[in-house]
Amino acid sequence: MKKLVYIVFLVFIGVQAQQDPQYTQYMYNMNVVNPAYAGSTEGVAIGALYRSQWVGLEGAPTTGTLAIHSPVGKNVGLGLSLISDEVGPVKETNAYVDFSYTIPVGTTTKLAFGLKAGATFHDIGLTQIDLVDPNDPFFAQNINETTPNIGAGLYFYKPNKFYISASMPNILNSVHLDANGFKIGSETQHFFGAVGYVFDLSEDFKLKPHALAKVAFDAPVSFDVNLNLFMYDFVEVGAGYRLDDSFSGMINFLVAPNLRIGYAYDTIQSQLDVVTNSSHEIFINFDINLPRKVSRSPRYF
Repeated sequence: MKKLVYIVFLVFIGVQAQQDPQYTQYMYNMNVVNPAYAGSTEGVAIGALYRSQWVGLEGAPTTGTLAIHSPVGKNVGLGLSLISDEVGPVKETNAYVDFSYTIPVGTTTKLAFGLKAGATFHDIGLTQIDLVDPNDPFFAQNINETTPNIGAGLYFYKPNKFYISASMPNILNSVHLDANGFKIGSETQHFFGAVGYVFDLSEDFKLKPHALAKVAFDAPVSFDVNLNLFMYDFVEVGAGYRLDDSFSGMINFLVAPNLRIGYAYDTIQSQLDVVTNSSHEIFINFDINLPRKVSRSPRYF
């Protein structure tokens, strides 16, 4: 079974090209896909997320992210984003430095331009795969490579009211193994577009619709829609749908003015439901408010 699963993953990666990870709670993980988000909140923002996709399927994707960012001066934001993604024998780690420059548009809205630059560390454990022919030279050694990459993005927003995000976090293409036209670990550009809005239903209830589109060249479009309800400045519940893939339920708690913890559950609706029925995701966001930068209300994005 292990051999079959790994070969399926290798064929999938070879045909479809390496996909960027997907996130259900993307609205609280924006820094990793859009460098223009860096510095959009007051103080130092720290966010971590872990996703276990297709639970029960051997070799299924697991993803961990860590993002730190803060405004530096009046218009500049700086950040660091790390993404660790593992699919079967393929492990990929992305490390980026994020930079943003923000200009005011009107009295309360802002437009940020962002750039990210870093490297991708790619490991493919070919030697750990059980083979029918153990002498196959294609699987004779593991692959360990480091390749540079850059990204860019735009983030138009009014703090705690709405946002429009557009980004391409991986602009450069790279191929980590190409044998007779069979590409393993090749990467392709991804475009992310996202929007969100906060409706004030009352002093204690905020309705927060969100949408995300992920477009990759030579791969199917991924489209998410979510509707969240934030209540009493403490608990947020929501539901979502990913096109031709899954339905989601999510909940998060603002356990302190600067600490939010959340969980999401995806129930699989695609053809994979014969081998797996769920994915899980947890996140934690922590804000360090600097002197004279104390936020009087919880942030919604």
